[in-house]
Amino acid sequence: MNTTNPNLNKHVLLAVTMASNFLNPLMGAAVNIALPDIGAEFSMSAVGLSWVTMAFLLTSSVFLIPFGKISDSWGRMKMFLYSNVLFAISTLFCALAVSSEMLIVGRLFQGVAAAGIFATSMAIVISAFEPHERGKMIGLNVMAVYVGLSISPVLGGVLTSAFGWRSLFFINFASILLIILAIKTKIRVEWAVPSEGKFDLVGTLIYMISISGLMYGFSHLPETSAIILTVSGIVGLIIFVRYELNQSNPVFDMQLFFKNKLFAFSNLSALINYAATFAISFVLSLYLQYGKGLSPRDAGLIIIAQPVIMAFVSTFSGKLSDTKDPRILASIGMGISAIGLLMLTFITIDTSYFYIISSLLVLGFGFGLFSSPNTNSVMSSVEKRFLGVASATVSTMRTTGMMFSMAVAALSVHLFMGDAKIEPGNFHLFMLSMKTVLAVFTILCIIGIFTSLVGRRK
Repeated sequence: MNTTNPNLNKHVLLAVTMASNFLNPLMGAAVNIALPDIGAEFSMSAVGLSWVTMAFLLTSSVFLIPFGKISDSWGRMKMFLYSNVLFAISTLFCALAVSSEMLIVGRLFQGVAAAGIFATSMAIVISAFEPHERGKMIGLNVMAVYVGLSISPVLGGVLTSAFGWRSLFFINFASILLIILAIKTKIRVEWAVPSEGKFDLVGTLIYMISISGLMYGFSHLPETSAIILTVSGIVGLIIFVRYELNQSNPVFDMQLFFKNKLFAFSNLSALINYAATFAISFVLSLYLQYGKGLSPRDAGLIIIAQPVIMAFVSTFSGKLSDTKDPRILASIGMGISAIGLLMLTFITIDTSYFYIISSLLVLGFGFGLFSSPNTNSVMSSVEKRFLGVASATVSTMRTTGMMFSMAVAALSVHLFMGDAKIEPGNFHLFMLSMKTVLAVFTILCIIGIFTSLVGRRK
């Protein structure tokens, strides 16, 4: 579909994709702020609370690749529309939850819907805009993500304090309905590539089972059953790669990784960056509320520092990546993120708010400088017929990284605290688990600097 199609209102399309990219992280980060209230209502442990976040990430990771492949032939706007419909329904389900199990099931279905949105939004933007506009448009969509992250701690804290945690889901539900209305009335265009053969159902099942086992198992380490699941998941993914290499119409064309080094290393860098940063808001929210005694609103006002600077920096870094080598920008961003994480590892119960905010500003600057250029590298390194798969792949790296990040945090909390609730008497154990998490994340970011550089050289 060419970009001069009279049925294509680029402004509405950009607004719709930005709105979806705004609401998804808004939902996730706002829920993190509300976790203590959710835990109090449903009497959940710290590990149980982590699953309110991880349930969403697990199903997102599982469905992204299949949805990306399906959207390329079925239609990217169709996938985007119906995914928003499912997201609205599952969000309402969460708002009406009467138990922790019901809430987590709702979050699982939110993740399925988000996979369809994540798998198509960047591909739609790339399809609709000219090559010289891509970095800027990607930057605007990444900015929308960070604006959502910026507003969510404060909005989540205010709404939770004033109206309860359910209000977060009700407001999100109403907002998604407006997106669906805009898609149905203002966008009458589709992007699809004729399928080259039958859908790879066997490969899809191998992938979904393997990634589920890996993610669920890793988050429950060091239990024996969790070790078995984790190892089985890794073996399953190896089998998946070998199987896909022999398929004429694979659900995931592995040749993109083996023949396109820029694509491969850019995705690896994205995986590392999100793995090293996503759980920061989770552990800091618990630290500020249980350790510092802050309300959800005040904790949100502290955490907002990181996404605010991320939103600001990602706007110009995306545009800059249209004229400058995006790999260099991403590598510098990864290095700055490592510095911010290292600063956070020195936090104690008596650390000043000024130091915490300063550390988050450094981390946010690095993340903002990394994300848009890195996404531009991935999306610009493939042919048009692979845009859906490429969009799904970079989103898979993001959600898998987020899942890994949360799994590391949950594992650390479990190792130090078991299934105990966070209380003044055991808060020192939570602090030890948080410092361990931050140290692991710092090391990951340092590794990420080199993966970005390798990608650039190749």
